[in-house]
Amino acid sequence: MAALNPPVCAFDWPAPDFALPDAFGHRHTLASTRGEKGLLVMFICNHCPYVKAILDRLLATCRDLRAEGIGSVAIMSNDVVAYPEDALPNMRVLAEKLDFPFPYLYDESQAVARAYGAVCTPDFFGFNAHLGLQYRGRLDAAQRTPAPPEVRRELWEAMRQIAQTGKGPVEQVASIGCSIKWRETEGRVGLEQFF
Repeated sequence: MAALNPPVCAFDWPAPDFALPDAFGHRHTLASTRGEKGLLVMFICNHCPYVKAILDRLLATCRDLRAEGIGSVAIMSNDVVAYPEDALPNMRVLAEKLDFPFPYLYDESQAVARAYGAVCTPDFFGFNAHLGLQYRGRLDAAQRTPAPPEVRRELWEAMRQIAQTGKGPVEQVASIGCSIKWRETEGRVGLEQFF
């Protein structure tokens, strides 16, 4: 399984809108998930070893960011026929078991992942209060290994800086993870179906 890296941050790129169901059947949008000072949009899934390795640290980061005025949302866009571990019932189990502090949304058509240009799990998009992109980096340097106590919390630091200044760090290290599992289909469904 080859690991992928997302591209560097395109500063001030506007967050695409979305309207997706969560693991419990509730609908969420860009507006309903944003915080007063910004929004962290994450593309994750259940089966990816990169996501599994960071999940505890990621949940702690998102809980801490809430106190900074940053909202968080996770989106699962993988092909669930090929990867049934990522299917909606399993998303619900994981979200309940770990008490996710954010909505865990299902992008069945994969249109939202395409609109964001998501390439891997995990893939992080940190937006400021005006929903301009300011961070496209990793959680931390530990990646798939247990994090030593002294590891820098890069995502936390970047999003806290965004909350305080509206701007992300100039230096960012790309995340790494498994590729988004795209469905093989003739026609692509556009974002407009959600509105």
